[in-house]
Amino acid sequence: MNGELLWVLTLLLIAIVLFTTNKIRMDVVALLVIVAFVLSDTLTLEQATAGFSDPNVLLIAALFVIGDGLVRTGIAYQMGDWLVRVAGSSESKMLVFLMITVAGLGAFMSSTGVVAIFIPVVLSVAARMKTSPSRLMMPLGFAGLISGMMTLVATPPNMVVNSELVREGIKGFQFFSITPIGIIILLAGIAYMWLTRRWLGSDEPDKLPERYRRTFRDLIRDYRLAGRARRLAIRSGSPLIGHTLEELHLRSRYEANVVGIERWRKFRRVMVSATGGTELRERDVLLIDISVSDDDLRQFCFEQQLEPMILRGDYFSDQSRDVGMAEVSMNPDSELLGKSLRDIKFRTRYGLNVVGIRRDGKALDGKLVDEALRVGDVLLVIGDWKLIRILSTKPRNFIVLNLAAEVEAVAPASSQAPHALFCLALMVAMMVTDEVPNFIAALIACLLMGKFRCIDMESAYKSIHWPSIILIVGMMPFALALQQTGGITLAVDLLMNVAGNMGPHVMLLCLFVLCAVTGLFISNTATAVLMAPIAIAAARQMEVSPLPFAMVVGIAASAAFMTPISSPVNTLVLGPGGYKFSDFLKMGVPFTIIVMVISVLVVPILFPF
Repeated sequence: MNGELLWVLTLLLIAIVLFTTNKIRMDVVALLVIVAFVLSDTLTLEQATAGFSDPNVLLIAALFVIGDGLVRTGIAYQMGDWLVRVAGSSESKMLVFLMITVAGLGAFMSSTGVVAIFIPVVLSVAARMKTSPSRLMMPLGFAGLISGMMTLVATPPNMVVNSELVREGIKGFQFFSITPIGIIILLAGIAYMWLTRRWLGSDEPDKLPERYRRTFRDLIRDYRLAGRARRLAIRSGSPLIGHTLEELHLRSRYEANVVGIERWRKFRRVMVSATGGTELRERDVLLIDISVSDDDLRQFCFEQQLEPMILRGDYFSDQSRDVGMAEVSMNPDSELLGKSLRDIKFRTRYGLNVVGIRRDGKALDGKLVDEALRVGDVLLVIGDWKLIRILSTKPRNFIVLNLAAEVEAVAPASSQAPHALFCLALMVAMMVTDEVPNFIAALIACLLMGKFRCIDMESAYKSIHWPSIILIVGMMPFALALQQTGGITLAVDLLMNVAGNMGPHVMLLCLFVLCAVTGLFISNTATAVLMAPIAIAAARQMEVSPLPFAMVVGIAASAAFMTPISSPVNTLVLGPGGYKFSDFLKMGVPFTIIVMVISVLVVPILFPF
């Protein structure tokens, strides 16, 4: 082992430790890796930054945009509604159709995004069927991971492995090359979950958690909002007129939270969203959440020239067609954790108001605006239904767990859904026929979605998960550095000493185990970046086709079933499903073994040695 290889391995070990401890963001670690390689003269600047121009990295970015188009046009939500209609009240039907639907959607968009969309669907279905969400939440997560095995573009590891094949001068995989294996694993997953779902929770009503698909009245009770609502009209001469809510600071001055505004427009009263930039006018009627004594309320009305109005129903429940409510949880990877609502300017940023926070199952008291947000917090937001829907398309920071049941009467289907489906079908057709490069096919689909107003430029740029892109770009130099310093050769020699004389099937088994174990500590994308060149080199030394070896690496990288932290998909279902770390071990280890056996047996049949 030479000094350069020792340096590369040390740098790799440091990166793995940083990934595992999560003290520094993964994308920052990846950028530090690039800096370290260039400053140490291990790689040239061109070699260390080559990932920024890699077509597969650009393809991954384009696919984030395609997935956002499917969300914004309501296709994913319509799939959820269809799922509820088809499955009815049967848990078995729901499990089967849920896993098929999620795996199908995840074949063309982010599995994390798909799972985030279907979490509220599963919670709603579980409440209606009077069964525990834990019996369906784990199948949802497993289906999200399996979706990465359905098409070439379903998950970054597949594209990383394919890119490595092409870089080595080997013809890569086709769009549906992995699909037969994915279908077999999906069927195995459905059968496995159907047989073992009793391990996940009870289906007896007396052991169930609280109902999830709640109405306004349920949420008002659970968050102790009764008695806090007021309708106050702005009189002529009020000091509020002509000022925005952000300028007035009513929340900090009076603990008054404006959640909606009734305004006269064309001889009728309409509801206006109460965002930070909303300017108040004479005759506006403010819907205010305020928890003060009667004397303080009279003083507030006197100072601001406000007139109390009649309020029918508890806490604006009679305005549910115009004002929505939803429960929102924090994404475990959210950049907003540890910050308060005031710090992140929640109302200005999202146009919604947080009127309640539940932590450890209990509603918090006091000034919520200064409460630091934690993992597991559930926020009750109120505001325009459209803005709540928009918030549900931002799974990077928040996951909309439950829309109040009243949404069923007000949420319209998007008119652009047919156009989005056309763009998706066109992209798949171009990729299957192989007439144009995959990235160009995805780029054409993105441009058409913009043309048909399925997405706009701002949402397109925001939809790209840049940390994932930077992570891939930053990890790519490791493969080249290991190759140049002899690390790949050393790893292959070790594998050959262990399994070289036992045949290619045993080598596939060793590669799968090595990928699965590595994936417990670093992301599946980083695992694929490290393991793909080792697998290809091992195949060449054994003088067999590298295709089955590369395919097993791609599958094993996606088989992150064993811990709740091995994939963002698992982390998403951890809280809503009420799972423990041991639940993932109990369910994930046996299924990972099943996937390994299927891969070792089936892959060589489809891709002979």
